[in-house]
Amino acid sequence: MKKITKALMVAGLTLTAALPVHAEEPMTVNVARITADTANTIAVNAIKACREKGIPISVTVVDRNGIVQVQMRDTIAPPVSLNISQKKAYTSVMFNVKGSQLEGRAKGPLPTLGEGLAFMAGSTPITAGGKLYGAIGVSGAPDGKDDEACAVAGLKSVSDDLEMQ
Repeated sequence: MKKITKALMVAGLTLTAALPVHAEEPMTVNVARITADTANTIAVNAIKACREKGIPISVTVVDRNGIVQVQMRDTIAPPVSLNISQKKAYTSVMFNVKGSQLEGRAKGPLPTLGEGLAFMAGSTPITAGGKLYGAIGVSGAPDGKDDEACAVAGLKSVSDDLEMQ
């Protein structure tokens, strides 16, 4: 009986040693983030782009979690535009699309689900190299498409450098 038990143990250990070894999943995640300087550059260039059109705006740059990194209001931009730009940026990063792509969802149940959402044009996600870094929201123009064009201009000012990361 002892020989059978010993033989089974040896066979079991041999089989275990022969099975492929699977690496454990990592216990941490590396998250790409833009620096405060990069977020500031984006915001400044979004304001410059709208100034060239004669439009005073507010701009908010959020990280991938929707937390504000930079928020700026041009000299005579309406104060309410600050809050709206933040909501636009937050919504854009949560859905990882431009605000103009979300306008149709404003009539559905989504707006009732989350406070701080804005399903309107005027934002763009910050993506590069297959990574989502955050989003830019702009408010103050009479048309959200102008807001969005300025957000895109802010992103373009750093996009080549982000792609190289």
